[in-house]
Amino acid sequence: MGAWAVKAVVCTEFAPLDALVVGERDAPEAGPGEVVIDVVAAGVNFPDVLIVQGKYQVRPPLPFVPGSECSGHIAAVGEGVSGLAIGQPVVAFTGTGSFARQVRVRAGQVWPAPEGLALDIAAGIAITYGTSYLALKDRARLQPGETLLVLGAGGGVGLTAVELGKRMGARVIAAASSAEKLELARSQGADELINYRDEDLRERIKALTAGRGADVVYDPVGGPMAIVGVRSLAWGGRFLIVGFAGGEIPAIPANLLLLKNASALGLLWGDSLRADPEAQGQNMRQILAWLAQGALRPVIDRRFPLDDVVGALKHLEGRAVRGKVLLTIGSGT
Repeated sequence: MGAWAVKAVVCTEFAPLDALVVGERDAPEAGPGEVVIDVVAAGVNFPDVLIVQGKYQVRPPLPFVPGSECSGHIAAVGEGVSGLAIGQPVVAFTGTGSFARQVRVRAGQVWPAPEGLALDIAAGIAITYGTSYLALKDRARLQPGETLLVLGAGGGVGLTAVELGKRMGARVIAAASSAEKLELARSQGADELINYRDEDLRERIKALTAGRGADVVYDPVGGPMAIVGVRSLAWGGRFLIVGFAGGEIPAIPANLLLLKNASALGLLWGDSLRADPEAQGQNMRQILAWLAQGALRPVIDRRFPLDDVVGALKHLEGRAVRGKVLLTIGSGT
């Protein structure tokens, strides 16, 4: 342990969630091009559930501090960093490390928080809104008047896809597993609702689109539902592979894409940010501007204290989440 330490969640092995411990780690120092953030809150995302169990596409070297996004105040600024100052409220994508009192992050993955946006809410902005805006704007190139089908529309990313799709001028069909989730999607702008527990998803899509299908399908769920989504594409449609919250990676029959002149498009927002920080940084600044204007309204499901990180992750694992889950870590607004 170094001269001083900060409280943090530590993953020492890829194991069930109960193996996580809240302990201490060396306080981070800002290197060239980096900043250190005093964390106010961190967003909790479904990939966090998978990463600590070794079930995600990426495995950080052990031991590590989980948590991929946060908000807080700049505590230190490294050499060569401009536009960020000590004490400034910010939003950040960290990759790992956010479930701690302090985190070190590259300056290109940090953005000033707009005035009037509560920092605990700001903690859950980067990944959900960043992913959905990348998916709809850059990958699918969603156009006004097109039909967007959002699967898993009651979850964290699904709700942002509904909200952004509506803002971009699409007709939005929200599909989810309960009436409560669908009402939440309606409140975020969904035009049509499908409860796929009670209704035949494909038949309802046919009925709602006069047999044409959806121009864009946004799928954070995976599994058998993905195949229904591909079958429900319109001619020239785009199928967005966002994640596999359902637990199963689908094998998409290529002939379905061929017959519809359709495309399957994958995306991973964090890697897109690293590969093209200028474009994704511009997207994030647009999202934050809309938030400052009140044009976007994040939905918060629950807040957990840092000491109950296992409870927060199990809450996501149960797939009953409606909106965003947050960890409250430090003080600040």
